[in-house]
Amino acid sequence: MRWALVKVSLAVTAMVVVAFAVPLGLVIREMARDRAFSNAEREAAAVAPALSITTDREQLERVVASAGSDAGMAVHIPAAGEESGGPDGTARGGTDIGRQRATDEDIAAVREMGRASTTEVSGGSTLLQPVALSSGEIAVVEVYVPESEVTNGVGTAWAVLAAVGAALIVGSVAVADRLGVRMVQPARRLVEGAHELGEGKLGARVPVEGPNELRLAAVAFNSMADQVVQLLANERELAADLSHRLRTPLTVLRLNAASLGEGPAAEQTRAAVEQLEREVDTIIRTARDAKPQTAAAGPGAGCDAAEVVRERMAFWSALAEDEGRKWRVAGADRPVRIPVARADLAASLDALLGNVFRHTAEGTAFAVDLHNGEDAVIVLVSDAGPGIADPEAAMARGRGSGSDGSTGLGLDIVRRLAESTGGDVRIGSSVLGGTEVRIWIQLDGRAAPVRRRGHRGAVRRRRQPRPAPTTQVTSTGR
Repeated sequence: MRWALVKVSLAVTAMVVVAFAVPLGLVIREMARDRAFSNAEREAAAVAPALSITTDREQLERVVASAGSDAGMAVHIPAAGEESGGPDGTARGGTDIGRQRATDEDIAAVREMGRASTTEVSGGSTLLQPVALSSGEIAVVEVYVPESEVTNGVGTAWAVLAAVGAALIVGSVAVADRLGVRMVQPARRLVEGAHELGEGKLGARVPVEGPNELRLAAVAFNSMADQVVQLLANERELAADLSHRLRTPLTVLRLNAASLGEGPAAEQTRAAVEQLEREVDTIIRTARDAKPQTAAAGPGAGCDAAEVVRERMAFWSALAEDEGRKWRVAGADRPVRIPVARADLAASLDALLGNVFRHTAEGTAFAVDLHNGEDAVIVLVSDAGPGIADPEAAMARGRGSGSDGSTGLGLDIVRRLAESTGGDVRIGSSVLGGTEVRIWIQLDGRAAPVRRRGHRGAVRRRRQPRPAPTTQVTSTGR
């Protein structure tokens, strides 16, 4: 926009300068010519009274010397009692004072017409002025006007016009540039504010300045940002309130679990209730503090993915044995550090394994594989079920599968965990014949944005890391 204004201003000013400067330059040249010939006419008029009184050569030479000079003025007087011209029209006889530059034909023509005339000669022009003598003859006063006198001051005037035109063009460009800056800067601030707001900087605001249209846009942007902040605050409060309401039924569950007595089932129930209470407390604190759940605290933060995988598989293996499912764990025999909070990874694994138990029939096998690469860690959760017909719909937040107990947020939790490290999530076919969910966790700590193509689950391809040696732990169930 800034350069467009400058170009428009340059073009318009240049056209205006040309439209006025060229005619004005021509007028100045004509004025200089008229001035030169007006001076020549005054010099010729100064000699006319003397010619009407006398034709004496000596007296006329003095008059010519006082009026002009012998080099610039000449007087042509015909002979007394003779015709003004011969048969060929040329002057013959008479007196000539000064240097003649005009031809005899031009002088004779002026005598015959009886009015002044100009003619071009070498180095300039001459003014031929007829004057009536007392004898009735017609004398001709010739005044030489050199070319330098005709163009005197024209070059200077044209230079001044050119300088004024250039100054006008430069001034208009400078003014247009300042106006462009005044318009572009608020637009740039608006763009920067939009980028900051898109990056999650909710305090981003745009100063209300510039042209009226941009001021209105800034006001609308600030109002939108305020509404976004208010909506997010309301959402956090709602999440905290809803989570707080769960404490009453959790208390009842904890009391009932305490009365179950001893045994593996009772211990698992009490552990599940305690974990649920911790998750509810985490949700409330996160909603109140407005802190992201998957953000690493700093260098060294994260967890041992292998330990979390073993712990969660120990929990789900009991249910797998009850349903007659075969299960397998690979790659969890040695520590694998990842930049993800322990609770977040556990929640993601629980979401994926819970989907396996919820959406596949009893007896369906499943497996969890952990691959440790140089720059990334891959967690694979696969099953031998019927698979997912529409992976894109499954990755869409909140859509769910349509069955009871499905909110559609499980895979979204997994996706947000992977993207917090710069990774991604993919759904494909497993070697067991069912569904395979691949979680890519980046290890370099850069939360690079994930480019999607048409939906939230389609992500860009990355180089597969070198798989680590795997150790299998297998149970056949009951």
